[in-house]
Amino acid sequence: MDARRRVALAAALVLAVALAAAGVAEGYNITKILGEYPEYSQFNKLLTETRLAADINKRRTITVLAVANGDMGGLASSGRTLQTKRHMLQLHVLVDYYGGKKLHQLAHGVTACSTMFQESGSAPGMSGYVNITQRRGGKVTFTAEDAEESASPSSYVKTVKEIPYDLAVLQIDSVLASPEAEAPVAAPAPVNITELLSKKYCKSFAGLLAADAEAFSNINATKDNGLTLFCPVDSAVASFMPKYKNLTAKGRTAILLFHAVPDYYSLQLLESNSGKVSTLATSNVAKKDYSFDVEKDGDTAALDTKVGATASVTATVKDDDPLAVYAISKFLQPKELFKVAKDKDLAPAPAPAGPKKKTTKKKPSAAASPSDDDDESDDADSPATSDEDAADKDGAASVLAGWATTAAAATIAALALAA
Repeated sequence: MDARRRVALAAALVLAVALAAAGVAEGYNITKILGEYPEYSQFNKLLTETRLAADINKRRTITVLAVANGDMGGLASSGRTLQTKRHMLQLHVLVDYYGGKKLHQLAHGVTACSTMFQESGSAPGMSGYVNITQRRGGKVTFTAEDAEESASPSSYVKTVKEIPYDLAVLQIDSVLASPEAEAPVAAPAPVNITELLSKKYCKSFAGLLAADAEAFSNINATKDNGLTLFCPVDSAVASFMPKYKNLTAKGRTAILLFHAVPDYYSLQLLESNSGKVSTLATSNVAKKDYSFDVEKDGDTAALDTKVGATASVTATVKDDDPLAVYAISKFLQPKELFKVAKDKDLAPAPAPAGPKKKTTKKKPSAAASPSDDDDESDDADSPATSDEDAADKDGAASVLAGWATTAAAATIAALALAA
């Protein structure tokens, strides 16, 4: 093969890998996948209630052993706590890919696979492993490592969904039996949100929550099922109060809920998983996407709402699954209520310019000002919408540019080697 053909082949390979990686990065949503099949509605509902669905979606390689409504058995029992059901469900999530083809090509006809129950640290010894066995006639069964000898294995029924080498959703005919996973787990001790916030760093924010019945009710109802709450420290609340008082009642509720993410994030997970997070305001304010970006900032995490400077996590108030509360340096301002900060607003002031031409158009205020949430327009030409669309386009262009740069660098390297 001559040098030119080798270079062309190397370039094509780099581009193929880049495109494939870009496609995989989109991820998957287990709740949405199972939502297309009503026969798994109870199993799917439990994945959401136990917050296991969010954990599954964060993984790259996974196999979910789903159970149909009529076979739920002990998983449907009202006598078990949500934490016990979470352990039982975790046993049904294998931390490896087993598509239908792989199941029927097991080396030696049997293998053991770790599960999310094993990874949780709640499964002693080998109890969090599942044995997969290919029996005569091609039948495949699943058995928990700690299952009693009298327990019947669960049989593979069919493949529900496959994303090759990343996700497999399989149906089995019964719930996996495991004494350790089924062991009773006490419900978490009740937490008084306002009392917790008042003791550390966030007394002023606790007062705002206590005065807003709707915001407090939503946050309080979410805290036992997975919640990360960001509370501005007292000085941050004090400096923001003039703007807060100018908001409508609906706007005040929205901005308080904007500080609550309906999922549990440990500080380590928060710092290592940068990206967009949705808030309780999204599900409680119609037609609005109240979200912000989490970014790693040195040894802590920063929250960027696109309005003003970013807020940093300054202290941990509580970090105990399913509830995490972090003190932050600034009051978060959603772009749905305040004007998006332009890059020029955040940059150093330029040198004085010459006289400007007169214009009849009213000059906007330089300071970010709150808008009336009840009177917000959904018009696509509104400033907030235009800025958000531009940001999305810039982000997409940045990603594509990154892949192009990588591909070009690899091609140059291949050219050098070929020469």
